[in-house]
Parts: sequence; structure tokens; C-alpha cells
Amino acid sequence: MRNYPETLLDPAQSVVVIIDHQPQMYFGVESASRCSIENNVIGLAKAAQLFKVPCILTTVEAQSFSGFQYSKLQEVYPNVTPIDRTCINAWEDVNLKKAVEGTNRKKVVIAGLWTEACVTFPALCMKKDGYDVYIAADACGGASKGAHDMAILRMAQAGVKPVTWMQVMIEWQRDWNNKDTYNGVMSVVKEHGGAYGLGVEYTESMLKK
Repeated sequence: MRNYPETLLDPAQSVVVIIDHQPQMYFGVESASRCSIENNVIGLAKAAQLFKVPCILTTVEAQSFSGFQYSKLQEVYPNVTPIDRTCINAWEDVNLKKAVEGTNRKKVVIAGLWTEACVTFPALCMKKDGYDVYIAADACGGASKGAHDMAILRMAQAGVKPVTWMQVMIEWQRDWNNKDTYNGVMSVVKEHGGAYGLGVEYTESMLKK
């Protein structure tokens, strides 16, 4: 059976970059529910951890303006220090760029705030530099729905691929017969998968009977 590594996301080729999930950045989000975005980015972070995909955290002006990394996200990676920057375009920060390059992985999944700036700028630049870039759109937020939507459209026109956090996790899983990660995926789904998670929990409760 072909694995289609060039077409589909593979955990062994992926790296996740989570950008600026900080209090001040959340304050300006109006494109979707902040609680929903928070839920989705944590789901993505837990999925990366489950599949042993490197997860790089970065913040902007954490001590002087934007506040520290969102605490619930930091709890998923307590030993990972976010790379703090001054530049809006994270790809122009030498430490962030070195961290991504150091993984030797070319498929980059990005989630961040705000979509129209701190997500769009590095996504377009990574794409230009030869990376296969995916945007977990439901784990991103913009200053308005229009700003978020137009940013996603602009990136898609440049060849960046919009996805959702759960789509990424299921693509990494690929086959329900992959038992090493099956239970972990179901756990993340129950915690962060909304109605799908409720369905899984219901089914499990019925099977236990």
C-alpha cells in the first residue's frame, strides 16, 4: 500500500509551529470564539505530542506587551521555552528559523494569532523558501472574520494549504489499525473534538454495557 508521503501529512515529515497564542493577541481576536480557538490549538499541540511531531512555540514581545505564552498551551509542553521575538514575521527571527531548519522536516503546520499578520507573513515566506506549509485555520484567529478569511484566501492562492487541527491529527493517524496512537487519538478527540468527541464517549459507554 502506498503511503503518499508527498501528498498527505506524515508525522515523520511534519513540524508544528504555534505563533503568539498570548493574552494580548487573544484580546484582539474577533473572527471566531476565543474559547474555540483555544480548544483547537491545544488539541493540535496534544496531537503533535502524541505523534512525536516537534512543536515549536514562539511569542512576540512577551514581557513588554503581549504577555506570556497561554498557560494551558504551555502546560502541554512544560519543558519547551517559547522563542520570543520582536519581529512580526516569525520567519525573520533567526532563532525561530534555526529551530525549524534544525528539525530537517519540510511539512510545516502553523497555528497562530493573528491570521492576517503573524500567520500569513511566515507562511508565505516559508512557502517561498521551499517548505510545504499548512495552516490549521480553526486554531488561528484574526481581528475580524473578514481579516481571517482574506488571509486564508491569500495564503491559499500562494499554495499554502488550509486545514483544520483535527484533519491534521487524523491525517497523521491515517489508519485506525495503527494501535500505538489509536487510544491517544481517541483521548484527544474526547477532550477537544466537540460533538465528535461526545459521540466517541457515548459509543464507548454503550460498548462497556
